[in-house]
Amino acid sequence: MRHDKAAIVLELARRMAASAEGLTLDEMARDLEVGRRTAERLRDAVIYLFPQVEEVSDPPTKRWRIRDGLSAFQQAPTTTELLELSKAAETLRRQGEGGRAAALETLELKIRSAMRSTALNRIAPDLEALVRAETIAVQAGPRPFEDETTLAAIRHAIMAGLAISFIYNRGSRPGERREVAPCGLMFGRANYLVAAEIGSDQPKTFRLDSVVDVQVLSRPAGPPEGFDLAAFANRSFGIYQDGVEDIVLTIAQPSAAEARIWRFHPTQTLSDNPDGSVTVRFSASGMRELAWHLFTWGRDVRIEGPERLKQAMAEAIGAARDAHEAA
Repeated sequence: MRHDKAAIVLELARRMAASAEGLTLDEMARDLEVGRRTAERLRDAVIYLFPQVEEVSDPPTKRWRIRDGLSAFQQAPTTTELLELSKAAETLRRQGEGGRAAALETLELKIRSAMRSTALNRIAPDLEALVRAETIAVQAGPRPFEDETTLAAIRHAIMAGLAISFIYNRGSRPGERREVAPCGLMFGRANYLVAAEIGSDQPKTFRLDSVVDVQVLSRPAGPPEGFDLAAFANRSFGIYQDGVEDIVLTIAQPSAAEARIWRFHPTQTLSDNPDGSVTVRFSASGMRELAWHLFTWGRDVRIEGPERLKQAMAEAIGAARDAHEAA
């Protein structure tokens, strides 16, 4: 068996061991990005190499899992994997998110402590050299708010399917106590709770640095039926949620090469124009945040549509001009 096939078989074994309920053939094919027949052959190879594989009946299909996990020998991390874990923790700590950073640092410590000394000694010099040779560039922006008590209460409510109440010091009713059904958390340049106010089925965002005195209620409450947090986040260019618009931008030739490698939005499509410019199309909400971002492209961006984005850009330009002329 070729080296790359062996690596795929081991990856499938790890996925089987990491899944409590096991994997179906369709899930194996999806996760490994192979056809169903190839997934069957890979499954058979895992069963041959790992006799502890269990077949679980889940009508109308079957699942396969490795209940007791894999040995430390088979799970030894690579230098790159430990490096990326260390960098992820460093990024969070430098952004001011000490609690989330500590969780990753504890995980790294657990992984190292579970490794055999020979494996640890082999990768330690390379890991230390790479850690010294790479650093994290922290961008300017709001300092993410992180209160471990607040996050713990929200996470508990999400897992238990319970409503929460809190005082919110932003929005149209600052200082008012809100009761909401928590739907999830979004982490970025600022951290947000996504929740639907009791009596509404429309989730919206609440900035965590303005959430005070969180209380978990006894009332059952969860996301609206069919709610998808990733899809909710992808609706907006940034964080603000409003009406979704079809965005069309033309990036002039001097910045076209940059535009081709830039991700404006997960739904974007790009097309080249005869004059060397690039047209970018995507659907999103959050016109104000998009207008702010388009400032960074200077004179090389032209908004083709929608009108609401043109208006948001004109208002932002006017406000900036007024502020600087007044100074």
